[in-house]
Amino acid sequence: MKIALASPALTKTISEGLTQLENLAKEAAEQKATIVCFPESFIPGYPSTDNKVEKATADDLQNALQKAGAIAAKNSITIILPMDWYEGDKFLNVAFVISAKGEVLGYQSKNQLDPAEDTIWTAGTTRQLFEIDNVKFGITICHEGFRYPESVRWAAMHGAAIVFHPQFTGSNVSGSQLTEWGNKNNPYYEKAIMMRAMENTIYFASVNYATTFQESATSLIAPDGTCIVHQEYGKPGVIIADIHPSLATGLLAKRFKQE
Repeated sequence: MKIALASPALTKTISEGLTQLENLAKEAAEQKATIVCFPESFIPGYPSTDNKVEKATADDLQNALQKAGAIAAKNSITIILPMDWYEGDKFLNVAFVISAKGEVLGYQSKNQLDPAEDTIWTAGTTRQLFEIDNVKFGITICHEGFRYPESVRWAAMHGAAIVFHPQFTGSNVSGSQLTEWGNKNNPYYEKAIMMRAMENTIYFASVNYATTFQESATSLIAPDGTCIVHQEYGKPGVIIADIHPSLATGLLAKRFKQE
């Protein structure tokens, strides 16, 4: 399967997000990708201290999801679209899966919030797998994929060949500018995503925004922990790579003794 990982610029409005979604999904489809994944809270935009995002209502978000479905159908590509979402009285951080026909297949919620996010979102409570072209995959969102490896192991133990990891680490205001993937002086994030692949023997795809002071690259990690490809730091765009599901045996995950 050919997959695409999109590294957009930070967005502040739904309109900005949908414009980048359309452009990057089209670019991925033109390169024959089956699926494209975007970073955390892409619609309406990640609410960091230096990225003031326009407030979105439940109707605004529902309308945006419908437009995203039209973009997926137009380009015949499956889209993993991280969004803010109202579910009853809960305000969740989720990642929708939209089929190449524009059908919403469901979403994965962020179940382990960073302590700083407790005042923004409500933690989700369930986990599920998705399947496209006979390839099963899971989703873990930012903090939980970095610091709660159980979220990835669950997917691997249930047959996922790849886990997608929408995230945001970085800033446009301050920080260090990284130059080498996995350097010993980099923040720990790239080491963590390498381990999520190795300890489960599956592919792991971590997807970040392109920022001036980016703390981890958008990256695809092989089941043996090798970084197959990564996006250049600070540069918006799409990376495309082939995954071979037969190599994602899940061997180490399946040997885990739950008892």
